[in-house]
Amino acid sequence: MRRLLALLLLPLLLIVTACSQEASSPGASDASTSSSVAIPPANAEVLASVKAVDQGKDKAPKVTFDKPLDIKAESMRVVTDGTGAQVKTGQTMEFRGINLDTKTGATLVENFSAATGETVQLNDVMKTQFPLVYSIFTNAKVGAYVAYANPAVAAVTGSTAAPAQDAQPATLSVFQITSVKDTPAPSKLMSAEETAALEKAGKLPTAKFDAKGVPTITIPKNDAPAGLTVQVLTEGTGVVLKDSDDITAFYTGWTWSDSKKFDSAYDRGEASAFNLKEVIEGWTKGLTGQKVGSTVLLSIPTDLAYGENAASKGKPAGPLVFVVKIESKK
Repeated sequence: MRRLLALLLLPLLLIVTACSQEASSPGASDASTSSSVAIPPANAEVLASVKAVDQGKDKAPKVTFDKPLDIKAESMRVVTDGTGAQVKTGQTMEFRGINLDTKTGATLVENFSAATGETVQLNDVMKTQFPLVYSIFTNAKVGAYVAYANPAVAAVTGSTAAPAQDAQPATLSVFQITSVKDTPAPSKLMSAEETAALEKAGKLPTAKFDAKGVPTITIPKNDAPAGLTVQVLTEGTGVVLKDSDDITAFYTGWTWSDSKKFDSAYDRGEASAFNLKEVIEGWTKGLTGQKVGSTVLLSIPTDLAYGENAASKGKPAGPLVFVVKIESKK
């Protein structure tokens, strides 16, 4: 569960993302976690001494506790009740966090002083992967301070099956729920008729290819479409792709807002390999049903790309445009 801290404090470079943008569909289940997902013990008693004193806007709270904390298992406790709105399943929750050494109480990293907080969707994916955290958050109120601790993890020697992992000390995090909002429905794949109408009106990008088949793009000045559009530039004759296929493809990606190129397998001169379950949702939805050998132009809305917090995670932000040539299905 230490990987949860990545989801919560990713911009602070603690650990890689656990389940961030990858879950875009809001959960529709009851606010109390369903019986099909077991909620592990909260072990709240080990965090009984943790206190968080608010220090004002844009400042991390003063966190105190009896040192050292003896963390044997994942532990979580609401330290201070919130006075705002009740957090509900299906919502998007914004929060700030501070991470501390369990032995000394020293601050390791915090994002209370950052320009923006982090967000997480309280959906079925989170409920399945982090049932305790989901349960605590969906029973809290805005403004609450929540303590979360993980035990130390021993080093793992690398092998041909898995890479080596350094030892990790026990850590304590204190999060404050700063706001919640209803999660909008995810953008949909626009129909061929809708896409054709936008194309006819000059509201979609156009691509040109040089003698080597490398694309350049012209993106119109209007706003990006509300949904995902797929323009088939060249239709292939190969097999039709399923959403779980492993493929190789040449591609170039640009940001809609400024037509800036941010990545290109064409420039590298080698097709890249992907599983369509492991890419941004706009690729999964846009390439499923296409034929091997096809070249398509995808206009992808923000929520099907890297999400609202893309810039803070070092990813291209906003709506994106891709030209993708599907080379093969493995």
